[in-house]
Amino acid sequence: MTIDADRAAELFAAATDFTVGIEEEFAVLDALSLDLAPRFEELRDTAAAGDPLLSESIAGELISSEIEIRSGRGEDLADALARQRDLRQRLFTLAGARGIALGATGTHPWSDYREQHNIDTEHYHRVVDGLQYVARRNNTFSMHVHVGVHGADRAIRVCDRLRPVLPLLLAISANSPYIDARDSGLHSGRSQTFTKSFPRCGIPDSFGSWAAYKDYVDFLVNTNSIVEYTQVWWSIRPHFSFGTVEVRICDAQSTAQEAEALTGLIVAAVAQAARDEDENVPTTAFGGGVEVPAANGAQRQRRAIAAGADMREVYAAAVKETRETYVQEAKAA
Repeated sequence: MTIDADRAAELFAAATDFTVGIEEEFAVLDALSLDLAPRFEELRDTAAAGDPLLSESIAGELISSEIEIRSGRGEDLADALARQRDLRQRLFTLAGARGIALGATGTHPWSDYREQHNIDTEHYHRVVDGLQYVARRNNTFSMHVHVGVHGADRAIRVCDRLRPVLPLLLAISANSPYIDARDSGLHSGRSQTFTKSFPRCGIPDSFGSWAAYKDYVDFLVNTNSIVEYTQVWWSIRPHFSFGTVEVRICDAQSTAQEAEALTGLIVAAVAQAARDEDENVPTTAFGGGVEVPAANGAQRQRRAIAAGADMREVYAAAVKETRETYVQEAKAA
């Protein structure tokens, strides 16, 4: 397997600014107990038999109790949201008919990672074989947004400009207070489990140019650190297959409205960074060094905890929000 940076540069040269792709990861759950249920393959095979569009748009992740839906390339934000709403409707209908619920928080509160089945693909076998405990421990759920950016050098500099924005995006998306059946004391337990543990993860260095970025990727290949580009798990990255800047730092969102607002904010941030790059606007520190409020899903869960709800009640409420809002948004469209 090779990593073709020159081909990726060609994709960026042909890319259209501000196309949008959305990827949302859901926990696959038993509808009664809300335990993680290793039924991705069942959903995949059922979709393949009866819903070609959904079949092309779902993907497996590390564990069989996780499923991802992908909007594909939207010409703009509105187009991507319309595509994703349709896919949500299809997925939730399919899952509900088979006694499966879908959860959308950054972690599953009480799942035991040792009991989860890893998905049977070459990529994830490579991940688990290479990272062992770190990979098996990672039962997390996120949302990723791809935004088209024309030009490889420009895409790298857009990533550089967005580095100070990434912590804010994590703060407002934080939605995972529980890990291993305990209140972690964090708002994003996912970022601790995944971002703090996986290699080549978190906020990357500033590279300045495609040539410098290519040199670093070549270094990773030459030192046998990676054999495929998707082993670069940074919170923002130029995607070698799509000609997009991919923002990957956010927790999964429990409501469709939050997911869509967050998607719009990410698209706007990428577009502003590209505009600033084009106009040679100096890069400045973000936020002015002062504390500002950042509402997120974790705070909603904590309010329920403070009111006396236990862990299972808190998660059940989040799953209910997900079922009602994601399907409702699809119907409204």
